[in-house]
Amino acid sequence: MPLEPGLAASFTHVVSDDDTAVALGSGDVPVLATPRVVALAERATVAAVAAHLTDDLTTVGTRVEVDHLVPTPVGGTVTVDAVLEGIDGRRLTFGVRVSDDERAVATGTVTRVLVTRERFLRTVHG
Repeated sequence: MPLEPGLAASFTHVVSDDDTAVALGSGDVPVLATPRVVALAERATVAAVAAHLTDDLTTVGTRVEVDHLVPTPVGGTVTVDAVLEGIDGRRLTFGVRVSDDERAVATGTVTRVLVTRERFLRTVHG
C-alpha cells in the first residue's frame, strides 16, 4: 500500500504514576511529563503508517516539535492523534495532537524518515 497524506492513527492513554515528570526525571510534579507526551506522539505516528509499509521498511524519528500546553494529572485520560501531512521523498511529516475531554494538552509536528530496516541496522552496528 502506498503512503499518502491523510493516513492517521488515534488512541487513548490513561496517565499513570510511571508517566509523570517525577518518574521520568523531567520535573518534580506528578503530572504527565513532556517526554511521555513526545513518546505518545511518536507512537501514534508509527501506528499511522505501519499497515502501509512492507516488512522490510520502517520509519525512524528525526525531529520532534511539541508545545505542551496544559498539565494532565495521574488518572486523566488523553487522546493521542497523528495525521500524515506531508511526504518529501523518504521524509514524512505528521501533525500530532494530545487532548483531554476539554482542550488540547499538546500539539506539534513529528518528522520521520522511511528506511530499510536491515540497512539501517547495519549502520548502527558498523
